[in-house]
Amino acid sequence: MDLFEIGRVLKPRGLRGQMRCFSHLESDGLRQSLREVCIRTPDGKADFYRLREMVFAGKFFFLSVEGVETPEAAGALAGSDVLAPVDVLMPLGEDEYYWRDIIGLDVVTETGQPLGKVQEIFPTGSNDVYVCRNGDKEILLPAIADVIRKVDLREKRMVVRLLEGL
Repeated sequence: MDLFEIGRVLKPRGLRGQMRCFSHLESDGLRQSLREVCIRTPDGKADFYRLREMVFAGKFFFLSVEGVETPEAAGALAGSDVLAPVDVLMPLGEDEYYWRDIIGLDVVTETGQPLGKVQEIFPTGSNDVYVCRNGDKEILLPAIADVIRKVDLREKRMVVRLLEGL
């Protein structure tokens, strides 16, 4: 099953095994179609849990799953990734991409100069920023039309125009 990260368990909340999680999602629209989640511990062990409740609060969500009933059980999962099946993703519009599709793309300039790969993405409020690395060299690319000229998921490649100062 193909999965994608939706958040990270931070700590227990309350006395019934609820977990406070940092959210990687921009909206709570996923909640309606989600029936189970996968929790992957830092050591790589992954288990599926039936979803009981998922409540969004800004950049966080509170997660309750069957089988995690105590604060101690929830605390043992702190630092774990929360994943969901890809088939619950809503279709995106033209020129919209999920982070999971962008991370790992080769990045080249319009003249063909290789810059590295997109290693991570972080939101800034007005737009996302793509972190492109090539060895020790790192470039931060704002996800705006003036910079991101073309995304080709089939070729696993992103073409960019470097603005002055990048």
